Amino acid sequence: MSASFRGRRVVVVGAAIAGAAAAEALVAEGADVLVSEVRPPGEVDALPRLRERGVEVAAGGHDPTHLDGATLVVTSPGVAQDAPVLAWAAERGIPVWSELELGARLVHAPYLAVTGTNGKTTTTGLIASCLRAGGHDAVACGNIGYPFPRAAREEHDVLVVEASSFQLRFVETFHPRVSVLLNIAPDHLDWHGSEHAYVQTKRTIMRAQGADDIHVGNRDDARSAAISADAPCPVVWFRRGSPDAGEVGYVNGTLVSRVEGTESLGSIEGGRAGYREDAAAAAAACVAFGVGPEAVRRGIASFTPPNHRGEDVAIVDGVRFVDNSKATNVHAALAAIEAFEGAVLIAGGRAKGVDLSPLRDRAGRLAGVVGIGESAAEIVALFDGSVPVRRARSIEEATAEAFALAPRPGIVLLAPACASWDMFRDYAERGDRFAAAARALGEGVAARG
Repeated sequence: MSASFRGRRVVVVGAAIAGAAAAEALVAEGADVLVSEVRPPGEVDALPRLRERGVEVAAGGHDPTHLDGATLVVTSPGVAQDAPVLAWAAERGIPVWSELELGARLVHAPYLAVTGTNGKTTTTGLIASCLRAGGHDAVACGNIGYPFPRAAREEHDVLVVEASSFQLRFVETFHPRVSVLLNIAPDHLDWHGSEHAYVQTKRTIMRAQGADDIHVGNRDDARSAAISADAPCPVVWFRRGSPDAGEVGYVNGTLVSRVEGTESLGSIEGGRAGYREDAAAAAAACVAFGVGPEAVRRGIASFTPPNHRGEDVAIVDGVRFVDNSKATNVHAALAAIEAFEGAVLIAGGRAKGVDLSPLRDRAGRLAGVVGIGESAAEIVALFDGSVPVRRARSIEEATAEAFALAPRPGIVLLAPACASWDMFRDYAERGDRFAAAARALGEGVAARG
């Protein structure tokens, strides 16, 4: 869909990666753009670039006057949906879009879109890899780190959009050719206000689809399957086990499509926790889009999963250190724990309003637990009396405590079940510091001989 922005006054809320890209796209489309940012000017990295391109930047706090003359507000995903600046827009009757809606108004190429509580980034990357293996000029964008509005204005055959619940909150015409709902579990309840609101937002990925589109759903996840069953278009299902007709799944370890006949899509060797499910979802989406089985095989085989999703980062005195820092909610942490027997778990951080108690059900699989961050006391209380527990003031201290608790041979698993923002810039910094701490332990053991 193409829209005209020439001469329109548009306010972009937030000047981080998504907001800056939205502002740049709008200026390129002829809009008069003001960016409203809470951070002071010295903390806005994009400030010089935006001003050079003709964007007006009002940094240091939002103000109602920033909306004067505006006909549209585009909000960044990091801005709370109940932020005063968005309430001011609603009071004035100014439409509010997310970057996904802006991209949908600018894009000319067809696009696939992926949402869910866990696995979005890996699945999005897998789909793009398979599309490229099939000869398409395909780009992964959206929440994966490359903004959709920027990619939408470029010349590509097809786009693959990772869609977070924050981004889906303010969409109207977002219309993927193929939509994917991977799973649903409570997350970001502090932002959405309730689990119901969070789930309803995920539904919007398919809201604009019709009979000529395809939705991909998870047959094994009851909560998301109920949503997918209500899709306004045909549904292709993926699953962890053997697929029925019209599904993609696994037969004796081999990924198989039974969407149109029976096609082998290769084996997933040495994958990480959850990777097999992500690969099945990606294959289902690609088959639905018309990618041939050989391209799907090559695309999956050549794909390297992103960091911090279950890779070994060190082995010290027979103890493996596994970085799953991206397990930022309970659902992801449970999946990570299930991949091992007898691991020492490092968990905790900012819980985002989510109940952490389901973690206690996995105590029998653990050799110990170390709590960190804002929820450290809650984590320790959950497991106290079931397994040895410790509380640490830093990720370095937690790594050392977990190493001391781990049997030999054994595993130390970082799967926090919480966001990282209480202690770190993001989950990547948390994972990097965990890996560095584990390697430092190895150097210490080696030095002692």
